[in-house]
Amino acid sequence: MDAVSRARDIQQSPRLIATPRLELDPQLAQHADEMFVLLQDPALYQYENEAPRSVERLRERFARLETRMSAVGAEAWLNWVARLPGKGLIGFVQATVHRDGSAGVAYVFGSAHWGKGYAYEAVHAMLCELAKRWNVRVFRAVLKRNNARSQRLLMRLAFAPAPRDPHSSEDIADDDAMMVLDLRSAAVESPRS
Repeated sequence: MDAVSRARDIQQSPRLIATPRLELDPQLAQHADEMFVLLQDPALYQYENEAPRSVERLRERFARLETRMSAVGAEAWLNWVARLPGKGLIGFVQATVHRDGSAGVAYVFGSAHWGKGYAYEAVHAMLCELAKRWNVRVFRAVLKRNNARSQRLLMRLAFAPAPRDPHSSEDIADDDAMMVLDLRSAAVESPRS
């Protein structure tokens, strides 16, 4: 059974994931107020995107994502907010799970929390959860080529640069790079500890 069908059949939704220092809570619309403040950090937009325009728009987006499934049911949307217990939200991790057992992954952490290993800890925990509970075997991340911080994080997690495929259906800009972690020939614990 593919990961998306599995999600629909057993009505799985993301569950709380605890790491030694963090809690990854399933993202809900109620997280929008706190995340809106975190996402106003200009350092987050050095390479791409822009801050949400309003807390209301962010809340609407989070509410749509709470369905955990794309409108046509072809993708499962799994999103977690990363929390330092007793101190609040510091970022988020997310995955779009496809029928073929692959997932696109992304993450954002407030710049005040960079360089402390939180992003590694959270993304690693998400990858392990996706591999064990959702049977995801191939992970892809798209990032700006000059985002060295993100490249280092992904390489530490055992991702490797993927060659550009002109026939791929992936929408990748010229200044983007794709990195891939393929567990089909590795143990579930493959993301490096």
